[in-house]
Amino acid sequence: MPNLQSSDLLDYFNNRQSQLLQFVRELVEIESPSGDTEGSRKIVSVLAAAANKLTVVDSIEKVASADCGEHLIVRAFSDSPEKPILLLGHTDTVHPLGSLAARPFRIEGGRVFGPGIFDMKSGCALMFEALRALENFKIKPPRPIVILLSCDEEIGSQTGRQIVEREAAKAEFCLVVEPSAPGGKLKTGRKGTSNYLLRVRGVPAHAGLEPEKGASAILELVGQILRIHALNQPEIGTTVNVCTIAGGTATNVIPDKAECSIDVRFTSMSEALRVENEVKHLKPLDQRVSLEILGEINRPPLERTRQSVALYQKALAVAATFDYELGETQVGGASDGNFVAALGVPVLDGLGIQGDGAHTHHEHILLSDISKRAVLITSLIT
Repeated sequence: MPNLQSSDLLDYFNNRQSQLLQFVRELVEIESPSGDTEGSRKIVSVLAAAANKLTVVDSIEKVASADCGEHLIVRAFSDSPEKPILLLGHTDTVHPLGSLAARPFRIEGGRVFGPGIFDMKSGCALMFEALRALENFKIKPPRPIVILLSCDEEIGSQTGRQIVEREAAKAEFCLVVEPSAPGGKLKTGRKGTSNYLLRVRGVPAHAGLEPEKGASAILELVGQILRIHALNQPEIGTTVNVCTIAGGTATNVIPDKAECSIDVRFTSMSEALRVENEVKHLKPLDQRVSLEILGEINRPPLERTRQSVALYQKALAVAATFDYELGETQVGGASDGNFVAALGVPVLDGLGIQGDGAHTHHEHILLSDISKRAVLITSLIT
């Protein structure tokens, strides 16, 4: 196998930057919010066509997802008997249809803007650019490569989780090309997540004539929210937040219904189970009222382990060969990498191009980081 130097790769990706940006633009300009089956199929079709042009790719599989679109699995260098490297990401975004018209793709002040560009369409493009580089340099990596892009990551991976876990169970390690942390830091730890919905049913009554005959679902909900907030233990990384509320029927009626959503983040499964036990066993403060609690633990935590730190150390060694500063951190947001880590497979997350504004109107990547990140991912594969 030829000795591939970082300087050679950097020159290669610098020369290909305009083509890579055009590919990123093509992906950004296909709106694919979670649950949009048409948008999902369109972007998967473009990615599959890009994969089909690469001779190192052995198979392309589209997996239909009910009400979400398609997951994409691309396998390359499959003739190796070794366990594969899993490159993980997703094609869905949080941006609703019409976002592109309001905030079109643009390059301004060294930043590249567009809905979903940071989280994580530029990361999707990088995976295929890495394969293209290996093909161009006639480099065969020591392990097979599997690219898995799910289509419902932003809404909990209800259909993608099984596929992620299936592919992860076969892998030697996993590189997650999700957005980098501030400053381009890699992610060696992520919190797990739980999501619950608390529904309250009270007793309606006329608010003016006989309010005493009613049992306010909103008043009950307020009391329960105080109980829920008391479950927070931020000193050990556990946060419990009520994020949305709704209730009532009319201004002159004692409300007979109300509900709230509960977002839970944790660094250990013991904390996840503690909070779940408390939430699932909430009791009414007013005995005339009933409670219904829906939801569950969604993603286990991606805990910082010896194996994940070892992957980070490899990335550091690669970065040092071309004077690329590379930090690490642990974050509150979860990814599909959490499912992989729960199986005991080493994970290095946050390998996407440096940028900012995930899920916001100013979402962008840094022009100056594109080639460097491409070198990092390609070198980790080899």
